[in-house]
Amino acid sequence: MTRKLRGSVWLSISYVLLAVIGVFSVYPALWVVMSSFRTGNSLFSETLFPTAFTLEHYANLFSKYDFALWYTNTLKIALTTTVIGTVLTLLPGYAFSIFRFTGRKTMMSTLMVLGLFPGFMSMIAVFILLNLLNLLNTHLAVILVYAAGAPLFFLFAKSYFDTIPKSLVEAARIDGAGHLSIFFRIVMPLSTPLIVYTALSIFAGSFTDFLFAKLVLRTPETKTLAVGLFDMISSRQATDFTSFAAGCVLIAVPITFLFILLQRLLTEGLTAGAEKG
Repeated sequence: MTRKLRGSVWLSISYVLLAVIGVFSVYPALWVVMSSFRTGNSLFSETLFPTAFTLEHYANLFSKYDFALWYTNTLKIALTTTVIGTVLTLLPGYAFSIFRFTGRKTMMSTLMVLGLFPGFMSMIAVFILLNLLNLLNTHLAVILVYAAGAPLFFLFAKSYFDTIPKSLVEAARIDGAGHLSIFFRIVMPLSTPLIVYTALSIFAGSFTDFLFAKLVLRTPETKTLAVGLFDMISSRQATDFTSFAAGCVLIAVPITFLFILLQRLLTEGLTAGAEKG
């Protein structure tokens, strides 16, 4: 078998595998979308596409449940967390990239190791701390914890800042610019892909998180989308699964739209700094 033929065979196999993976990835999402338009309350159906389409389940979300309130609470938490978390991620990344100080490598290694541990390992300790601070059942508690976890992913920011020519920073220093001025006026305008990637990752994580929100938020007026939808179908008497599917679709809409709209910048943010670090 010639090299060209082997390459064609492996390329064909790759396409087949990608197609299979695509089907397994898209099919469950498509089933949920179609279920949201299906009449009745059951997710089970003999066909993928419903025989009759209805928007009743979307209307039920706002008439039978506090879906608008859940959506407002989730957007407030996600947007606030995104702003704070992005700043707290970019600043350490810039500091570790530009400055050389005692203990720099030790601090970087420590933060990297801490980032390897799953967040739920510290949930009990965080719960006790929030209880002592009288912050349980508040959106502030969720925002603080989400934003505090964002800086652990500073390595992406550092890798990107390493690609920015140091001559720009040195020229700004010669002109008398301070560190904050250099960061916000020179570095940030050159870091749009990084900012988009960081902000979108934080937004998607805080927008869809369930475990910590369920642990902290207890009353109906503080519920987020994930907690509200879980409570909708968690009881044994719950049968409104098609309305649950409609809620899942509405949750996916803003995130999917942002990923499609910012796809180019997101890809640049993921790949930038891959050769330096």
